Amino acid sequence: MGASKSTITIADVAKAAGVSTSAVSYALNGKKGVSEKTRARVLEVAESMGWRPNSAAKALSDSRSRSIGVVLLLHDTEEFASGSYAMECLAGLSRVLEEVDYSITLRMTTGGAAAACRIHRDWIESGRVDAHLVLGVEFGDPRLELFREHPDVPALFLAQQQTTKGLPTLYSQDDEGARAVVRHLHELGHTHIARVAGPEQYMHTLIRDSATMDECARLGMRCDSLHGEYMRDDGARLTSMFLNFSDHATAIVYDSDSSAIGGLHAVTAQGLVVPDDISLVSWDDSAACRSAKPPLTALHRDVRSIGDKAGRLLLRMIDGETVGAVPEDPYTLVVRDSTAAPKPTD
Repeated sequence: MGASKSTITIADVAKAAGVSTSAVSYALNGKKGVSEKTRARVLEVAESMGWRPNSAAKALSDSRSRSIGVVLLLHDTEEFASGSYAMECLAGLSRVLEEVDYSITLRMTTGGAAAACRIHRDWIESGRVDAHLVLGVEFGDPRLELFREHPDVPALFLAQQQTTKGLPTLYSQDDEGARAVVRHLHELGHTHIARVAGPEQYMHTLIRDSATMDECARLGMRCDSLHGEYMRDDGARLTSMFLNFSDHATAIVYDSDSSAIGGLHAVTAQGLVVPDDISLVSWDDSAACRSAKPPLTALHRDVRSIGDKAGRLLLRMIDGETVGAVPEDPYTLVVRDSTAAPKPTD
């Protein structure tokens, strides 16, 4: 015997129709996001099951803001313009939300995680957004506790699952990416490399540090590491420091494309040639990496697809689905002209 009319839910209709709960929600509410064939199928199944909208749920649905809240943590207000990760991610998110007539409510703050937490708390209390996308999660981040206190508020973290510990998370596989870079440089013959790493308050920095050091130890390689912000100036400054070491590395790996471009400028400013004198590798593989001279070898991930995936997960959460820890697509190493075998030593 099927479920009684009073207990039939959107999830029941979705199961019977063989579609997602999001598709059922869009179809029943006359929203964009499903084909007319799917809409007709859902309506037919819902009617045959005797589904009727719960009045409270309908009122809640009608009061939705149809907006996703995002707060970007900036160390400098110009960083948003120069850092492509956030823009690419938001472009992917926007592409998904536009399909269902949702928008992004965006705030930027130079006040760190504490300021971002205050913004998210205000959104929760005011109901201004239907869900929250949380980026730039730090150790001891107050936003983690905030959303633990509000488990019914849809919130997705772009972070490492070691940090979020059970909260809905879309995470990158940084350890495998770091090992792939080390193996590539080892195959070229490098035995001494360096890392211009990101800020130490982020778990993914620790994961990259640890995986890089572990893979170097396994292959009998040496690795130096300095940490800075994801900015060109820091990339140039830390690269210059490495190049001034009496026994400097023959390859440098950067945690961001912005710092890699800064590093490339520092190398050429000292009269050195990439990759003849030193090899360079970047993460994220933005347009800046591809257009650099020479084009930079980089760990590629489709950042727009991350925003796309995040958007779809958030829409599922808004519709009441439970989301756990979900991996991003794996990194792929794109080899270009900035890496080569090291110069023979005299």
